[in-house]
Amino acid sequence: MGDDYKELIPGLPEEVARECLIRVGFDQLPVVRRISRQWKAEVESPAYNRMRKSERLTRPAIALVQARPELAVGAGLAAEKDSSPGNSYRMVLMDPAEGKWTPLPELPGISGGSLPLFCQVTAVDGGGAEGRKRLVVVGGWDPETWAPTDSVFVYDFLTGAWRRGAAMPGPRRSFFACAAVGGKVFVAGGHDEEKNALRSAVAYDPDADEWVSLPDMAEERDEPRGLSVAGKFLVVGGYTTTAQGRFVGSGESFDPASNTWSPVQEGLVDDGACPRTCCVAPGDGERMYMVRDGHLVARRHGESAAWRAVAPVPEDARTATVVAAVGDGVVVVIGSDCHGGEQAVYTLREEGGNKPASWARSLAPAEFAGHVQAACVLEI
Repeated sequence: MGDDYKELIPGLPEEVARECLIRVGFDQLPVVRRISRQWKAEVESPAYNRMRKSERLTRPAIALVQARPELAVGAGLAAEKDSSPGNSYRMVLMDPAEGKWTPLPELPGISGGSLPLFCQVTAVDGGGAEGRKRLVVVGGWDPETWAPTDSVFVYDFLTGAWRRGAAMPGPRRSFFACAAVGGKVFVAGGHDEEKNALRSAVAYDPDADEWVSLPDMAEERDEPRGLSVAGKFLVVGGYTTTAQGRFVGSGESFDPASNTWSPVQEGLVDDGACPRTCCVAPGDGERMYMVRDGHLVARRHGESAAWRAVAPVPEDARTATVVAAVGDGVVVVIGSDCHGGEQAVYTLREEGGNKPASWARSLAPAEFAGHVQAACVLEI
C-alpha cells in the first residue's frame, strides 16, 4: 500500500479501518508506521492511544533486564560478582496475562549489544502530540570492564529502535534510586566511584534529551529504591557511607511541582531491610508491595498501619530479585531458592474479601530463564 491511497484501508469505512489498526500488536507498530503516511499519522495520533485504552486493548507488561540464554544457568547475583567480565544482558518484555516473552533489539554502538550490568530501567510516557511510550535505561557498569557508566539509552515502541540519550551528569554513580514521574526520569543517591554514598539527585527529560540538577536529599542513601507515588519521586531506604549495608527504614519524597524534598515517616520499610523488592501498583499510586521474611506484604503509602502479609512466597522464589505489581491486585514475583539458583516466575492475584490469595507458576521458555537484574511495569 503506498501513499497514493487516501483511505486508511481501501474499501473500508474509516471507523472500521481504525478498529483494525488499534488491534495491531505493539511489536508490529514499527512496521505499520512504514506502510503509508496515513498509517504513520494514525498510530502516532493521540486518538489512537485513547481508542486502544477505551477498547481495553492496552495491557500491562514487564520490561526485564535479563541474562541472555547462554548465561541462563547459574547467572544469579552471586555468580555475577565472582565471575569474569563479559556478562551479557538484554531487554525482554513479559506479558503476564498471556505468558508471552519477547526480546527487544540490541543496543546500538555497543560491543555485543549488551545492557550495562546493574543498570536501571523505567518506562516513560512521552510528551508531544502522540504521547509515545518509551523505555529509558540509565547507568550501570560496562559489561567488559565493570567500570561505572553514565550512559542513557531510550527505546521507542513506535520506531522499534534504541537511541543514545544525553549522558547522566557526574559523579558516575552506582546502585541509585530511579523512577519515572510525569514524563521525566528521576535519579537520586547511590554511591560514587570511591564508594561514598550520595545525597545528590538529577532528572532527565527524554523529549528534550536534557538533564537538570535537583536539590540534594537530606540524607546520604546508597542502594535506595526509587518509586513513583502519587505524582512524586519516592526514595526508600538506603544507607550512609559510614553505615555500609545497614539499611534505614525511612525515605524522602521529591515533589516536581515545588522542586523540594520532604521526609517520609520512619518505618516506611523495616530498619535493616533492603528495599530492592519494594514496588507500587500502577493506577493505584498508594498501594505498595515487597517481599519480607518469605512473605509478600502490602500497605498503602502514607498510612501508619504496618505492612500486612498477603501470602507466603513459594520456596523456590523466596530469594526474590523482582516484585512487580501490574494492577488489579496482580503481582509477579521472580526469584529463586538461593542466590544463583534457577529463576522461577509466579503470579498472584488478590481476590479481596476473605478469599485467600494464591500463586500460579509461569513456565518461561528456556531462552528466557536467565537471571533478572532490574525491571519496570508499563502499559502498551
